[in-house]
Amino acid sequence: MKNGISTKVLAVAPHPDDETFGCGGSLLRHKAAGDEVHWLICTEMTAGNGYSDEQRQKRDKEIESVARAYGFASVQKLGFPTTKLDTVPLSELVARMSEAFKNVQPNAVYLPYRGDVHSDHAITFDAAAACCKSFRFPSIKRVMCYETLSETEFGINPDANGFRPQVFISIAEHLDRKIEILKIYESELSAFPFPRSEECVRSLAALRGSSSGSQAAEAFLLSKEIID
Repeated sequence: MKNGISTKVLAVAPHPDDETFGCGGSLLRHKAAGDEVHWLICTEMTAGNGYSDEQRQKRDKEIESVARAYGFASVQKLGFPTTKLDTVPLSELVARMSEAFKNVQPNAVYLPYRGDVHSDHAITFDAAAACCKSFRFPSIKRVMCYETLSETEFGINPDANGFRPQVFISIAEHLDRKIEILKIYESELSAFPFPRSEECVRSLAALRGSSSGSQAAEAFLLSKEIID
């Protein structure tokens, strides 16, 4: 919130859980500040991808629980098959994503880092980047890329610059709640040294906090900022 005006925030997630791993603490901070926070999910489990009815119903319930936990103003689902975004024409993904952006008219957008090892993350970034053009959505004033455990740190492309954050957001007051929300995704967390473990989440928050003078933080690559 700035000058008493609520900021419209859009968190773009290739898969449900990426938003919480990447920027969950920051989203909670936005909510605490009175901002309007929205969630865009690009993919879903599908029968064609081999997921059972039970798995899909469980994931739907998890999404509903996570949405309530954050208090999202809206949840928009594009419904593309998970791990298969590389089979979808980019123009179709951009068109569908543009509709979601149009519905929200966000001021701030959180995106996955393009260098993540998962192709769904890179493709999501490319489609969202097309939506972040100023002449398409002039409401967007800030775009930041988050890091996702088990994806960002495993990117080994020698031509990539790597995740080198410039923005750090203190989440010391929200870290425990972020982890509570992560635990809603029962199948995504496992025991250390699995990267998607509570120990790793807390360690990354401590590392980013130590880089920015706080007890815990999330780090971001700033892709765009417009100051009027």
